[in-house]
Amino acid sequence: MLKFESAFIKEIPLAKPVITLGRKPDNDIPLDNAAVSGHHCKFYEAGGGWFVEDLNSTNGTFVNGKKTLKAGLKNGDIVAIVKYSLVFTDTAAAAGQPAAGEPALPPQKAKPAQASLEILENPLDNRKEFDLTALSTYIGHSSQASIPYKSGGLFGGGPELAAVITMRPDGYYLNPIKEGFAKHNGNALSEKVLLKDDDVIEVGATRFRFFIKKP
Repeated sequence: MLKFESAFIKEIPLAKPVITLGRKPDNDIPLDNAAVSGHHCKFYEAGGGWFVEDLNSTNGTFVNGKKTLKAGLKNGDIVAIVKYSLVFTDTAAAAGQPAAGEPALPPQKAKPAQASLEILENPLDNRKEFDLTALSTYIGHSSQASIPYKSGGLFGGGPELAAVITMRPDGYYLNPIKEGFAKHNGNALSEKVLLKDDDVIEVGATRFRFFIKKP
């Protein structure tokens, strides 16, 4: 998931064994910014896992705040390049499948219980409930978002993608895309939180209730 400062740009599938990033247009992920080197870094697959390697860039590549030349990536790691950040999501780990060299999870922990969002106030349309069945479910105005929200305030508006709910073996996490825009139980959302039954999520003027469906 590629972001510029706190603004979401796009989600990039790692569909090739090597993905290059840099300022020049021949990169798989081109970033038109003078502070980004022509060929800044690369992501590559090896031994069943993913790695990031700096390509002698001028301003460096950082993983979770630490400058690195090469590092293995784990689910949720943040790779920072100048004002850009890329959040690495391991879909195998998210689905409960073991990463390379890790033991398999017990079957009952492979996937969390089915959960949904119920709209409490100000729906954008006539839908009242949204099942969380995907690994990543976006809340926003964009066509990429499967859960819409109603804009609030005098002038309306709001980010195309405000937040994303990610399904993990240990539960559902609410992650900010536009930091501080969404609220979790009345508090501005600035970092990911593990959702609990009956938590309240506010995005714009719309209020949702997160709940675990009964078997």
